[in-house]
Amino acid sequence: MKQLSLLFFALVFSTQVNAQTSIFSNLLEKHVSTEGFVNYDAFKADEAQLDNYLSHLKSTIPDNSWSENQLKAFWINAYNAYTIKLILKNYPLKSIMDIKKDGKTAWKIPFAKVGGETYTLDEIEHTILRKKYFDPRIHVGVNCASISCPKILNKAFTAVNIDSELEELMKEFVNDSSRNKLGKKKVQISSIFDWFKDDFTKNGSVIDYLNKYANTAINPKAKISYLKYDWRLNSK
Repeated sequence: MKQLSLLFFALVFSTQVNAQTSIFSNLLEKHVSTEGFVNYDAFKADEAQLDNYLSHLKSTIPDNSWSENQLKAFWINAYNAYTIKLILKNYPLKSIMDIKKDGKTAWKIPFAKVGGETYTLDEIEHTILRKKYFDPRIHVGVNCASISCPKILNKAFTAVNIDSELEELMKEFVNDSSRNKLGKKKVQISSIFDWFKDDFTKNGSVIDYLNKYANTAINPKAKISYLKYDWRLNSK
């Protein structure tokens, strides 16, 4: 009887999580283009719906019984939702770099509430996602609301779709000539591959990682340089 009760509770809770995730997913589908540009003006009009999803995050404690894909999807969605909220709170603005509070940048401000705790965006990305669920593709999942950032997905991540979506996002990012310029003997690549080099070189070189996704075969000894990051807002 006790096991049935626990199973029923888990089923109800899972249904609630999925319903709330759908709210965020619908907002992304409505206000984010397939190219990853955000219509913040229109998003602002639906801010109450976003706040509804944030209230769900605030009261939801990620459970160890969740699968790794569930946890990864939950935290990436939380990062992206709170980044959008931060932009809307300070909108209009030209760049997320313009946001400062008590001398702290957007990533150092403790404002993201999840499961009764308050986090900075940096803590979600580096302490939770990168440390607990190591996956270099996290860098195309979380979005910094900037032009040079990998495009934001126009749907929420779920346990079911996260692996395939991250794989597709990484492939798109690597082959996007506005963010990475690939040649056989020379590459000019996103600074993300420099800032988080350790993540991309755990099982080989940066070139090895690029070659997993690149449409152009890159020589292992190709010359590498890093492109200047464009921090302008990823607005439509």
